[in-house]
Amino acid sequence: MNLYDPRLCLLGEGPLWHPVRQELFWFDILNRKLHSRQQSWEFDRYVSAAGWISETALLVASETDLFRFDLSQGSATSLIPLEAGDPQTRSNDGRADPWGGFWIGTMGKRAEHEAGAIYRYFRGELRKLHGAITIPNAICFSPDRQWAYFADTKRQVIYRQALGPEGWPSSPEEPFIDLAPEGRNPDGAVVDSSGALWCAEWGSGEVSCYGQDGALRARLSVGLPQPSCPAFGGTSFDRLFVTTAREGMDVSALETAPDSGCVVELDPGVAGIAEHRVLI
Repeated sequence: MNLYDPRLCLLGEGPLWHPVRQELFWFDILNRKLHSRQQSWEFDRYVSAAGWISETALLVASETDLFRFDLSQGSATSLIPLEAGDPQTRSNDGRADPWGGFWIGTMGKRAEHEAGAIYRYFRGELRKLHGAITIPNAICFSPDRQWAYFADTKRQVIYRQALGPEGWPSSPEEPFIDLAPEGRNPDGAVVDSSGALWCAEWGSGEVSCYGQDGALRARLSVGLPQPSCPAFGGTSFDRLFVTTAREGMDVSALETAPDSGCVVELDPGVAGIAEHRVLI
């Protein structure tokens, strides 16, 4: 295990390698923070995921809106509300798609049953794609633009959905990988350059790689029990950064894994692709 950053997040999530800045950003959702190695920013509401707009600006998902965040000024400009009228929910996993849209999941703050949804923000419009989701995760896209992937962690299933020419779903979702028989919990995921899906599996201490046929290819040990989301990065996109969490761990568990909540850097043996730019 190689610790990329030693700061302890209560719920580390949403790692994003900015391909222009060559810099990793990630969130501590429950402490309402955005981190990079050089700096941290604190917000007045939960923040969970981001896409890059430009060298100096991110699109950030919060519990009440999507906003443009200026990294140089540390200022936020709201773009569109996101379940702003529901104080019981917050944003969770999200990622930019190949068309410059941004998919974002919401969930109950106490993971209430089917209180969440998945939306797509595209050309100024926020459209609800899926409802009745308990914990939306694993949002990512195949390099050939044919498929979107997402999971409901509670159901322990990763789904895939065919996409049309502008990135909108063109058919209903279908089960892709059922992890329930193994008792594994799909959290955040990302695809590599070959189209294989790398999924952090909460509680397992591992990131699993699944081929385009859904078959298991490999498992990498994170060294910490609660991996939450992977991101490819580095100059050749051949490093795998994984956020972790210490939420829900008792004293004994934290004594066994005191670095829980840190960002871990792994060598996956493959290369990823640059995160897509969000167009607003």
